[in-house]
Amino acid sequence: MDNRKHIISKILSRFRGWIQAAAALLTNPHLPNFFKGGIYQGKEKAVCVPGLNCYSCPAAAGACPIGSFQAVVGSSKFSFSYYITGFLILVGVLLGRFICGFLCPFGWLQDLLHKIPGKKLSTERLKPLTYLKYAVLFFTVIALPALVVNDVGMGDPFFCKYLCPQGVLEGAIPLSAVNPGIRSALGQLFTGKLMILIGVFVLSVLFYRPFCKWICPLGAFYALMNKVSLLGIKVDEHRCISCGACRRVCQMDVDVTSSPNHTECIRCGKCINACPTDAVSFCYGFASDSNRNGEKK
Repeated sequence: MDNRKHIISKILSRFRGWIQAAAALLTNPHLPNFFKGGIYQGKEKAVCVPGLNCYSCPAAAGACPIGSFQAVVGSSKFSFSYYITGFLILVGVLLGRFICGFLCPFGWLQDLLHKIPGKKLSTERLKPLTYLKYAVLFFTVIALPALVVNDVGMGDPFFCKYLCPQGVLEGAIPLSAVNPGIRSALGQLFTGKLMILIGVFVLSVLFYRPFCKWICPLGAFYALMNKVSLLGIKVDEHRCISCGACRRVCQMDVDVTSSPNHTECIRCGKCINACPTDAVSFCYGFASDSNRNGEKK
């Protein structure tokens, strides 16, 4: 069983790029809409996808969970969104930040940008910035849309409207490219968010996944679920030789041997491939941190 688990773990980690590409395509299958300048409006559009994927993307098959949550919070008839919150909790418990590492289109884009040849900078000394995404989650996704409202009691979707670069990339740019009406309506808000997108692009070439580490509110929520998610990382202490190979390859600045289910771990599997003794693997099911570390009960 252990050998089978290691084989599956290695397959997942080695083919992560292909899995990310497939997830992005499954999330955005309606590609002809890019040429029509319209948004897919099928019934399944009311269902959330797990990753950060803009509702306004012409090819999007579902809704972004952050955008959906903000639509409810900012409504004049606001009531707690049990469906969206339940969806996020369910997916978080089942997979944790595996979604960030394997299923999020914007995470995949950052991975591709970081592969562009050039100087790469470490984020090891910038760890305090990882707490910023929790502030973004609380203030721009929850608090401000609920508290800052207009005369009819409706609040702006602050994150989606003012910060999210995915909306510009997937929605505003492709729609305005083929729709003159939308293009003529673009103003300062678009320009400001375009600057954010360009900034994320540049930082992604220099740093590994800066948006995921420092800004993404969806990543912040899934990070909170990492400790309790069924999908985790297991380190077998009987096989581990403390060589440090897993720590050196981790671009999320996690020491998997001391904290295999750290909030910043996106389950990318690089530590699994790097381990010379197959001591690191994915694990699934209810288990304590000590058991996931390979300790005996």
